Amino acid sequence: MSIGKTNKFTKKHYSMKLSYTFILIVCFQFSFSQQMPIDFSSSTHIFTEFGDSNFSLTLDQQDPNNDVGQFNNNGTDPGQGFYIDLSRPIDLSTQQQLTLNFYQFDPNTHSITLKLENGNESNPDVEVTQSTSGTGWSNGIVFDFANAVLSEGGTAINATGTYTRLTIFIDRGVSVAGTYLIDDIDDGSTPTDPHALDIIYSDLVWSDEFSANGVIDGVNWFHQTQIPAGGSWYNGEQQHYTNRIENSFVEDGFLNISAIKENFEDQGVTKQYTSARLNSKFAFTYGRVDVRAKLPFGDGTWPAIWTLGKNVNEDGGFWDNQYGTVGWPACGEIDIMEHGLGAVNHVSSALHTPSSSGATINFQAYVLEDVANNYHVYSVNWSPNQITFLIDGVGFYTYNPAVKDDSTWPFDEDQYLLLNIAMGGVSGAIDPNFVQSNMVIDYVRVYQNTGLSINEEFSSKFSVYPNPVSSNLTISTDETIDRVELYNTMGQLVFDKNGFTNHINVEAFNAGIYMLKIYSGSLSTIKKVLIN
Repeated sequence: MSIGKTNKFTKKHYSMKLSYTFILIVCFQFSFSQQMPIDFSSSTHIFTEFGDSNFSLTLDQQDPNNDVGQFNNNGTDPGQGFYIDLSRPIDLSTQQQLTLNFYQFDPNTHSITLKLENGNESNPDVEVTQSTSGTGWSNGIVFDFANAVLSEGGTAINATGTYTRLTIFIDRGVSVAGTYLIDDIDDGSTPTDPHALDIIYSDLVWSDEFSANGVIDGVNWFHQTQIPAGGSWYNGEQQHYTNRIENSFVEDGFLNISAIKENFEDQGVTKQYTSARLNSKFAFTYGRVDVRAKLPFGDGTWPAIWTLGKNVNEDGGFWDNQYGTVGWPACGEIDIMEHGLGAVNHVSSALHTPSSSGATINFQAYVLEDVANNYHVYSVNWSPNQITFLIDGVGFYTYNPAVKDDSTWPFDEDQYLLLNIAMGGVSGAIDPNFVQSNMVIDYVRVYQNTGLSINEEFSSKFSVYPNPVSSNLTISTDETIDRVELYNTMGQLVFDKNGFTNHINVEAFNAGIYMLKIYSGSLSTIKKVLIN
């Protein structure tokens, strides 16, 4: 539910500690970052084309139950190819051989080149080329990077290290049209859960269980009703937000936000629909949010459960007068759940940051059954390192940019919750027969970790400064330092030293985020360091 750009958005008996249940759901994923092996069974197994080539997912010619990738060269560019960016790097230090299966529709000889790119600073781009012929499948073609060549210059090299981009060329250097199938690209690694939570938040710090019938709890919530400059809400929306009980009320232990078709005048403007937009009077940095809800029905309804930075400059918002100093999307926006931006039952989550200019490019969607009649728990787990979205306890999208700065990561300050139903705009034409529909919310719960563990108490005894740093980094502590290690965001060790060390010169390292691991006795702690 972006605020400034088109197209951004049984009960009451519970433990004070959060428990997690992991179940399987069917979801449609639109992230183009993936890990090996790649078998094209997921819509995340998508290669990006260049040079007028074309990629698509299709079915095996010989086995209609097997998903494969279809790679097409139209013959106009001898440099046509395909690439995929990997969320987990290929590590040639562990396994130097990649294999794949290749299908061709003709008996001719074709070359296949695998190029590894985006290695760390000491790993140049490398590639291996193999040839195959004969109609049908050639299985288990081996690309041995112990016998690779440098992409620039062609010098032979025993390639090692990690790479995050895999590029494929078919008949590279020759302008020949052709369509080919590829399956089971494998580097010998075992898949891991890309949405595993790095921090489990378990202490309930704020909630609304909606126990008292009638008006909403004014201690927890604020009605945002002021129309933005120009007389309408963003994204072409057609509703007034009101503080009337008709549009937001508690009944039988459930919050109801009600969108209604009616002529309504407010602030000198008449609109044909009313609804409610609630701001939480609680703001927080890091934690988990769970909202159990069922959604309104009808074309043109756009319900959202989301957060904005407390520092957003938005006239009429609860936090604006005291904290509103930053525009959107610099404040950061976390869309926990939106419905109405796709087909019925197509629900999505998204992030808005300056790096995306506010556009909805960091998002993922999934399809559920009958969201208007079935409750689901829509969640976000927000840590200093990543933001993971979940539904019914299952992670389906994780945002974890390699470089976290003001442009990509405006998520290190307080955010507050918003609950609303918008009407029309980018959610499409409103059903002319629409009369009224509600978003019904069972509870809203926020979890953090409030108590310090032994490791957290130990970590608090160390500080690093200056941070960001450009030359000398100082470690301040009264504890003994036995060893320090510095890792880049790929997990590669770039510096280590045994013995007492409280100064590190970082001038030789590239700008970016690093993890400093400090050992003292039997304990260790990690500090995030930004080198600029």
